[in-house]
Amino acid sequence: MNRCVVRGAWCVGAAVLLAACERNAGGVPASVRYPDHVAAGGNQPPAGELKNPIASDSTIVADGGKIFSTMNCDGCHGGGALGWVGPSLVDGRWRYGGTDGALFQSVFYGRPRGMPAYGGILSPGAIWKIVSYIRAQPVPVTVPTESFK
Repeated sequence: MNRCVVRGAWCVGAAVLLAACERNAGGVPASVRYPDHVAAGGNQPPAGELKNPIASDSTIVADGGKIFSTMNCDGCHGGGALGWVGPSLVDGRWRYGGTDGALFQSVFYGRPRGMPAYGGILSPGAIWKIVSYIRAQPVPVTVPTESFK
């Protein structure tokens, strides 16, 4: 194989990786720290802490609800995010952390076993509106995902 072609391919690959890094330069950190994170050896990984930059009001919550329905989030998480095929988002039990930053990261990057990554489809602002919508949902008297004693 011609060395120039190989070098050219390497340069193109490096340029693509560099462009991907620059695109995320001011965006979401690769890792998010939250209080319930279980870390090996008790040491938290280096990470930032994401806070919802959008002040939650009725308009933002309504917009988040529209996005939640439009993206078919209620198809898995049920109406009002009570849970159905996917877990409840209002019962206070979180596998990957329940902070706003952890919710953002779950929607942006997705999670194993069925949660798709929406970071390539939705803007960060739209994802923050979904987080605001989830936070605004009341916890029902009877949570379907509670264990009965």
